[in-house]
Amino acid sequence: MEKNKMEKRFLRGLLIGNLLILLPILYRKPPIRDWIIVYVYNAITNGLLDMLLTHHKVIRYPVRFLPKKFKIHILFDFLIYPTFTVFYNQLTKKDKPFVVIYKLVLFTIPPFFIELWAERKTKLIEWKEGWRWYHTYFSIILKSLLTRLVIEALRKLKFLTE
Repeated sequence: MEKNKMEKRFLRGLLIGNLLILLPILYRKPPIRDWIIVYVYNAITNGLLDMLLTHHKVIRYPVRFLPKKFKIHILFDFLIYPTFTVFYNQLTKKDKPFVVIYKLVLFTIPPFFIELWAERKTKLIEWKEGWRWYHTYFSIILKSLLTRLVIEALRKLKFLTE
């Protein structure tokens, strides 16, 4: 029997589910260019941050896609979290700062509990060297706010027009 069969099925399910919702989310609300910029910016910075964390052995992903090529969680870094960020940016595009933060705090709770479950019950993720649940939760909030600020700054500087 194959090791980590449940984890691999879970990852495949996440991949298929995310691919099914990605295009409708990207094309859901114009301007599409904004959402592509949010997606690409988020994916690149996710990959860089995850490389830093895995290199310093803060986080480890025992079961992951393409384990011989990557130490990072490419599914989360380049597909799941960028999709989440695009959706969040679409929901908060016209909101005031307090509402943006309020929605983000609430919006990050479900993915956080999924990661917490994955860390405790599977071999999908291992936190090391003092990394705790609150580091994950607040880093997702800060990273999402940073992405939101970057896209808003680009709009204000007229790099992006409607």
